[in-house]
Amino acid sequence: MDANLTKQSNFDAIIIGGGACGLMCAVQAGFLGKKTLIIERNNRLGAKILISGGGRCNYTNLHTSAQQFLSGNTHFSKSALSQWTVDDTIGFFETYGIYGQEKTLGQLFPTTNKAKDIVDVFSSLCDDLQQTVWLDTEVTSIQKEGDQFIVAYQGNRGKGALRVPKVVIASGGLPVQKLGASDFGLRTGRAFGLNVVKPMPALVPLTITGKDQSWYEQLSGNSIFCRVWNDRISFEENILFTHWGLSGPAVLQISSYWQAGEVFYIDMLPHQRMSNVIAAEKVSNPKKMLLNLLATLFTRKFAEALSGSLPVQKNISSLSKVDVELVEQLIHQFKVKPAGDKGYDKAEVMRGGIDTAELSSKTLEAKKVSGLYFGGECVDVTGWLGGYNFQWAWACGFVIAQQI
Repeated sequence: MDANLTKQSNFDAIIIGGGACGLMCAVQAGFLGKKTLIIERNNRLGAKILISGGGRCNYTNLHTSAQQFLSGNTHFSKSALSQWTVDDTIGFFETYGIYGQEKTLGQLFPTTNKAKDIVDVFSSLCDDLQQTVWLDTEVTSIQKEGDQFIVAYQGNRGKGALRVPKVVIASGGLPVQKLGASDFGLRTGRAFGLNVVKPMPALVPLTITGKDQSWYEQLSGNSIFCRVWNDRISFEENILFTHWGLSGPAVLQISSYWQAGEVFYIDMLPHQRMSNVIAAEKVSNPKKMLLNLLATLFTRKFAEALSGSLPVQKNISSLSKVDVELVEQLIHQFKVKPAGDKGYDKAEVMRGGIDTAELSSKTLEAKKVSGLYFGGECVDVTGWLGGYNFQWAWACGFVIAQQI
């Protein structure tokens, strides 16, 4: 970097990324009297916040604990989550007029149902606390000289570089490219000699190809409440059939625990046993066709789609023991072998990232590089669907702010 373009800044830290983690970090640092500069490559703050939850922003989850996070170190998230709790998140937003309403499974949304209100809180606080924000600006390199970092940038302020004592990498993960996602955090980690756990899409729809594809296509739009499981985890929520495979909350959840080539299973009737349903129907309505019974439990379209695998035209009374066992197995252990996933542009988050072994769990500072911090999605901590990743981001922002 040309020395003439490098200036000593008066910032305590530069925060790269104006998303959930970066915004919380800047605001909390401001409360402590610190001055930060947020550098954001988009033309607005909180781009991913604004589209989350269908534009409503599921900003935390009441049931948050380390158990809802995937990581190479399952204990790593405990420190940050204890330093900034769900109650802290709720109290913070209530202070600025954002009140939560609980939806399913502990998910908390603003009562206004507007993600913009969440971003507006941070924008206003950054102004009030005199935290500087540069939009449409991209960091091109980060170097360390002694106890200072040289952060080179280019954008609507031209090209230049700033010297600063501390740098926070809050640049997110690889989803979603149209929102400015990049591998910047991963590249920066590698450049400083940090190990990176292989990144992969998470909370992502799964695709079905080959001979089974047409079967899924015909059910596109059908949604069923199910238990989805493999040998590591299970989830009870809706699945959604699509023209390319499977989506819906339960499938997004299991996708984070799925590897290429693996299978998982779907229990289409998780709170009843199909054999018991059939036995009861034999007493009350023995002449009912299996097709009509299935249509009362699921959609008619789904019942008809099972005609190739089950004797749906038989009356309940004429079902043999083998028939009942076949129905039981298909309904409760429906086997799925996805061909792949829909990739980063359809994924909610990224799994993998900066190896937690490289960071202090208490401060999120890189052990090998003093003054360099990583938080949010670029770290190998990935939450379940339902507000957990936001809680992790807020916690990271708070924790790092205490250090700068």
